[in-house]
Amino acid sequence: MIRIPFNRPYATGDELDYIRVAIAAPKFSGDGSFTAQCHLLLEQSLGIQKALLTTSCTHALEMAALLLNIGPGDEVIIPSFTFPSATNAFVLRGAKPVFVDIRADTLNIDESQIEQRITAHTKAIFLVHYAGVGCEMDTIMAIAHRHQIAVVEDNAHGLYGRYRGHYLGTLGPLAALSFHETKNFSCGEGGALLINDEQFNQRAEVLREKGTDRSRFFRGEIDKYTWIDVGSSYLPSDLLAAFLCAQLEHREQIQSMRRQIWQTYARELASWAKTNGVRLPVVPPECDQSYHMFYLIMPSFEARQALISHLAGLGILAVFHYLPLHLSPMGLRFGGRQGDCPVTEDLADRLVRLAFFTGMSSSEQAQVIDAVRAFHCQEA
Repeated sequence: MIRIPFNRPYATGDELDYIRVAIAAPKFSGDGSFTAQCHLLLEQSLGIQKALLTTSCTHALEMAALLLNIGPGDEVIIPSFTFPSATNAFVLRGAKPVFVDIRADTLNIDESQIEQRITAHTKAIFLVHYAGVGCEMDTIMAIAHRHQIAVVEDNAHGLYGRYRGHYLGTLGPLAALSFHETKNFSCGEGGALLINDEQFNQRAEVLREKGTDRSRFFRGEIDKYTWIDVGSSYLPSDLLAAFLCAQLEHREQIQSMRRQIWQTYARELASWAKTNGVRLPVVPPECDQSYHMFYLIMPSFEARQALISHLAGLGILAVFHYLPLHLSPMGLRFGGRQGDCPVTEDLADRLVRLAFFTGMSSSEQAQVIDAVRAFHCQEA
């Protein structure tokens, strides 16, 4: 029986009150008052052009693909170590994913391998700020500028993390956030598209509103709305936005709690890790992380599996993470081969994520730490 889950949803205390207000409002479908408040909170706290809530991070990425006019024959550079949603957003438009390996330290896309994969068909560079630690953005943005291709940041892990003082999700023209229940800030299921280039502002509203100019109609800018572009229904209910609004308003409290949990893991497991040949997360000095997760890089696949089993036997859930996309059934259809991304193939087999959630008690964390310390890799 699992006593300590990998994740447990967290509520600040204001969520139910806000949902009651939303229910009592004349409208609680998409783009209600709480949605507008979430947009404002994100725009002001991040200093960005525009934020648009979506029903998921996946839908935010699909909007990014539409905004960039991704289509058949295009190629998108993407790390193999990420979630399938990232690739699907571009494959749905007819594009081919071009998989790139990750760095061994941060597990972010290896910026040194990007330029050699660019062709005349490359339309975008897609990157993931893994565990909320920023990619090497100076190098990546320079490459993108040199080849005149767009950068899309998948910042599902990294809201309020920074790279050289700049918030993650504000460095490329488009970025996506996730508000899934496993993320730092949640409404169960949800996401947002962040727009850092004003050329996309108006069209993004149209794509999000089923390809219509309905948003302008509701603002009184036109006397009727109609179908003017492609699009879909990407608006979340204002009930979800009400829940999310409470989370974003308490962002400093939430981040402080998560920072303490992360730092406790790092401090209390340092000696055990050194003794057992285990690597703890690497955060470069130019990065301020978001404290999204705490992972271990075990010395072997067998040791990783043994640790997961050991913890499960004590009622503690620990999990691995992404499988290499280039070796998945879909990845193989796009030409993926064993050995294409050796770092991804190696680390995906050895990574394990420890229980980590806002509101985790010191007693719960102490149980996880004690259980990990009781495991010895040489016995695996």
